[in-house]
Amino acid sequence: METIVKRAAALDVHKAQVTACVRVPGRGRERAQEVAEFPTTVRGLLVLRDWLQAHAVTQVAMEATGVYWKPVWAILEDGFDCLLVNARHVKQVPGRKTDVSDAAWLCQLLEAGLLRRSFVPPKPIRALRNLTRYRKAQIGERQREANRLHKILEDSGIKLDCVATDILGVSGRLMLDALVAGTTDPALLAELAKGRLRKKIPALKEALEGRFDRQHALIVSAILAHLDFLDDQIQLLSDEIEAQLHPFQAAVELLCTIPGVKQRTAEVIVAEIGTDMSRFPSDRHLASWAGQCPGNDQSAGKRRSGKTRHGSKWLDTALTEAALAATRSNDVYLAAQYQRLRPRRGHGRAIGAVKHSILTSCWHMLTTGELYNDPGGDYYNRRDPERTTRRLITQLERLGHHVTLEAAA
Repeated sequence: METIVKRAAALDVHKAQVTACVRVPGRGRERAQEVAEFPTTVRGLLVLRDWLQAHAVTQVAMEATGVYWKPVWAILEDGFDCLLVNARHVKQVPGRKTDVSDAAWLCQLLEAGLLRRSFVPPKPIRALRNLTRYRKAQIGERQREANRLHKILEDSGIKLDCVATDILGVSGRLMLDALVAGTTDPALLAELAKGRLRKKIPALKEALEGRFDRQHALIVSAILAHLDFLDDQIQLLSDEIEAQLHPFQAAVELLCTIPGVKQRTAEVIVAEIGTDMSRFPSDRHLASWAGQCPGNDQSAGKRRSGKTRHGSKWLDTALTEAALAATRSNDVYLAAQYQRLRPRRGHGRAIGAVKHSILTSCWHMLTTGELYNDPGGDYYNRRDPERTTRRLITQLERLGHHVTLEAAA
C-alpha cells in the first residue's frame, strides 16, 4: 500500500493500559515499526505523549472503545492530529487477534490513508455535552420517581391523580405532605386544594379516601424527598448549562425559531452537533452521522433494507420531542409534512421525516446564520394545487357526492 502518512501511530486503548504502535521511515524504502505499552494513568499518558513526540509522529489513530479513549484523547489532542475511528471500519484479520496486532494493523491503515475519522467536538462543546446529557438523565430519573409515586398511591387506594391533573403541583404537594404527616381525613385533605381545584372538592373527598398507612407514608416521604433533590440538581445543572452556553447563545436563539424547538431542545442540539458546520460537508452528511436518514443497502439491483443507522440517542430524543411538538402546531410546514406522510407511511416514518427536516434546517441555519423561514402549512397545496383538487374530489366521490367544478371569479 502507498504510504500517505510518513510518521503514524495507532493506539489500542483499554481500561488499564494502552498498546501503542509507531511506524516511521526506516532504511531505504522500508518502514520501521516499534511497539510499546503504557498505563492509562495521567502520568503514564504523559510518558506516551513524550514517546510519540520523540518519534516525531504527526497523526495518531485510536478506536472508539467505550469511554476509555477520552482521557487519552484529552492528553494528546493539543499536540497531535488525532483520529477517532469506528471499530467496525477497521476489522482485524481473522485468527490474528492481539493488542499488538490490533495496534499494528490500525497503524498500517492510518499510514495508507484508509481511516475515516469520527466527529469529535471541541472541548467547550464536549463539556456542554456532559452537562446536557447528565441533566437529561436526571430528568428521566425524576419521571421514574414520579411514576413510583403514582404506583404507591394506587396501592393505598388514593385516587388523587384521577381528579388533579398534576399531583405534584401546589395543591397535590400540600395533600401529599399532609398524608405523610398523618392526616388521613378526606375532608381535611380536600380543603387544602388551591385555585381552580377547589371546584372539585366533592370529588377530592371521594378520591382521598383510602388505606394510607405507615408503610405508605414512609415510601411517599422518601419519594418526595428524592423528587426535591432531583429538582434542585436539575436547576443547578440548568444554571451551569446557561453559563457554558454564553458563547453559543446566538446559535441557541437561532434554533429556537424552528417550530417545536424550545430552549432545552436547542441546548441539546448545540451540545451534540456543535455550531461549526464545516465538520459536515452538507446537510446530508449531518443527517447520516446523526442516523436521521434511510439506510443504503442495495445489491444486485435490489434494495434490501432502509433501516437507519444508530446515531446519538441524546440527539435523537431531542429531535423526537421537537418533531412531536411541531406536529401539534398550527399552520406550519412541519405539521403539514407529518399529516401528508402519516396516512401512507405510518406515524413512525412520518415523525422520522420531520426529524430529518428539523436537522437539515439546523445545518443550514448554523451555516448561514439565517432565521428559520417557514414555508407555511399550505405549502403542499400551493406547490401542486391540481393534485390537492384531485384528492379532495376523490374523497367527496367516495362519500357518494357528485362534484362539479366551477372556476372562481
